[in-house]
Amino acid sequence: MATDVIVDTLSDGIKLLPFLFITYLIMEYIEHKAGSKTQKIMQKAGKWGPVFGGVFGIVPQCGFSAAASNLYAGRIITLGTLIAIFLSTSDEMVPVLISEQAPFQTIIRILAVKMIIGIFSGLAIDMLIQKWKKGKGEKLRIEHICEHHRCHCSEGKIIKSAISHTIQIFSFILIITFLLNLAIAFVGEDNLSAFISGRAILGPIFAGAVGLIPNCASSVILTQLYLEGILGAGSMIAGLLAGSGVGLLVLFRVNDNVRENVMIMLLLYFIGSVSGIFMEFMNLGF
Repeated sequence: MATDVIVDTLSDGIKLLPFLFITYLIMEYIEHKAGSKTQKIMQKAGKWGPVFGGVFGIVPQCGFSAAASNLYAGRIITLGTLIAIFLSTSDEMVPVLISEQAPFQTIIRILAVKMIIGIFSGLAIDMLIQKWKKGKGEKLRIEHICEHHRCHCSEGKIIKSAISHTIQIFSFILIITFLLNLAIAFVGEDNLSAFISGRAILGPIFAGAVGLIPNCASSVILTQLYLEGILGAGSMIAGLLAGSGVGLLVLFRVNDNVRENVMIMLLLYFIGSVSGIFMEFMNLGF
């Protein structure tokens, strides 16, 4: 049985390689050609920051959530804008879905849901803060802005960066697929799926907690579980909304207010879990 699982995992994994590489090549090109322009637009967005943040957040870019954390630490963007970016950011979801040849309409719908929830949540948060502070803005804290985005992508090395990302995520996918196949072989697909997806509340709560893991593994795990039919659409959305790539990790590093950072993390988890539970109860899918 173990041999069959290994063979199936390698067979499925190898088919993904060209799709992953092409996807990351396009992502790297977008990052190097438009990354700095996106950040400048965010800085000048003003009260419309959450709208721009939600739209730009869905574009697969290396380090955008990390850049947003730096901008927020310097109070160049608002909390609502930061939340909108974190909620809409999909991290490794898009490359995994493309490599697994998921329907194009499905990918667009998932991105649209994340973008809409991000925009409305961000606008609502900024509106509440404005009323609470009675229109008083915060002072800029430029000294807290740093350029360390943790993605190790360098200008002029698009192909090298794409290969690096492809290898890393391909390794993640192989490991996760192997564990999933092993679990399915031992437990049974029906039993494993019923444990999570059969519970409208437990699934999103579990997925939301996984989404808070500050690295690309969480989005890979959640997307793979969804594609395997183990997680429902609501549970996957809960995790992907709560996840922000390395954004939270960078926020805790560059923003001095630890209590505020914890509040932002819990806010992401709350919005993600509630949105996922709503989708599960309404039986909404993609």
